[in-house]
Amino acid sequence: MSPVSVAYANLLSSTLGEGKGTDPARLEGDLATRFREAHSQVEARIEKGEMGFVRLPGDEAMRRGVQEVADSFGQWFETLVVVGIGGSSLGARAVTDALLGPHWNEDSDEDREHYPRLHFMENPDPGSVFDLLARVDPRRTLFNIVSKSGSTAETMAQLLVVEHFLRERMEEEQVRGHFLFTTDPETGVLRRMAELRGIPTLAVPPAVGGRFSVLSPVGLLPAAVTGVDTAGLLRGAAEVESLCRSPILKENPAGILATLLHAADVEEGRRIHVLMPYHDRLRSLALWFQQLWGESLGKARGVDGAPTETGPTPLPALGAVDQHSLLQLFMEGPPDKVILFLRVGGRDNPVAIPSLHGEEPALSYLGGHTLDGLLEAERRATAEALRRIGRPSAVVEVERLDARALGGLLMLFQMTTVFAGALYGVDPLDQPGVEAGKTLTYGLLGRDGYDVPSLEPEDAGGYRFPLAAASEPSRNP
Repeated sequence: MSPVSVAYANLLSSTLGEGKGTDPARLEGDLATRFREAHSQVEARIEKGEMGFVRLPGDEAMRRGVQEVADSFGQWFETLVVVGIGGSSLGARAVTDALLGPHWNEDSDEDREHYPRLHFMENPDPGSVFDLLARVDPRRTLFNIVSKSGSTAETMAQLLVVEHFLRERMEEEQVRGHFLFTTDPETGVLRRMAELRGIPTLAVPPAVGGRFSVLSPVGLLPAAVTGVDTAGLLRGAAEVESLCRSPILKENPAGILATLLHAADVEEGRRIHVLMPYHDRLRSLALWFQQLWGESLGKARGVDGAPTETGPTPLPALGAVDQHSLLQLFMEGPPDKVILFLRVGGRDNPVAIPSLHGEEPALSYLGGHTLDGLLEAERRATAEALRRIGRPSAVVEVERLDARALGGLLMLFQMTTVFAGALYGVDPLDQPGVEAGKTLTYGLLGRDGYDVPSLEPEDAGGYRFPLAAASEPSRNP
């Protein structure tokens, strides 16, 4: 049985009402034909070796290599700091937040079974970097620098800050023993530095891009160091990947999601795709999906080079918290959204709600239920409220939140993304818009080989409110 299921009735006109959603007959008609063509394109790229993430679940040698590093070198330290941004951190954070929980670093050594604490150094915000470095013991901390290219400005800047931090606190020959590089197997500055200084490395497979790297050493190393079942993670991914290789639309969960989300966008104008888990531990997964969906599908040109300016906008949300911030917009705002609810089945501790204050109607009805039951009732009520006004949604569900199920979820969304790329006619593996910003950044910072760009002042023409009072000293007593 698959670790992940997809319920998509609320994307269909038979459920939403005439003129809303997709006619279910099309799933065996034109949409089935369209998907078969998209599937063929994806399969061709897989066979050419261009979509390396598909091969990761079966790469047992890679998994064992990561596990050996985690079980030996990784356990010499009490803290692991992952230094990376975007695809170099979002996947790893999604995995560890889901399977370790929010209080991992606060747990005692015994509760963590003596596995290291885990931190992520992502944004080069000086306040965050300073605060993190002030909290860790440099002599007992391993810094995993993650950049496939070895040229990511944010990560390389943080590498220099960290190296200086270590040099101030220990002998020069000791510094290299606190680094691990996860990077390209052959090229790049991190690879050169590692070979020159004897720093241990893990290789990101050449055909695996950053946002598709969660099941590579990028995501596996932090998971393995903290005791996550990486074999289970890859096993779940392999099971779902097998289902997603079917060319028959109604047998392919990723195909169904990609096809119906694409149709909702291009045919109904539902261009905002919301991933809304009803589980706090999956909030980071929604952020990972945001990058995966947005960066893969938002393109100015199609694979044929023609202008397209396409791509749905992903929006992460969290149930039930965002029922109190976004649901009003979802219900009565523009009808331009599809909601993907992410549901987890059994919980180890559903937390019973005590039967107290029976004289108070606002409290008495809750007694005898559980917090898990309350959360699920809110999700179902939200889905039904949306359905009644013809606003589409779907449910992605796992039986329980374990490594196998999480691996399945990760693979489902990755396969959905590449099928959607084929349906939109864009390359889901590149990111030319991001590269333009990088080039300008390099020029502004004076990197060799990059011209200093001429920038229009952000207050050109005097368009700036003076706000003179903002610079005056506070007069508060």
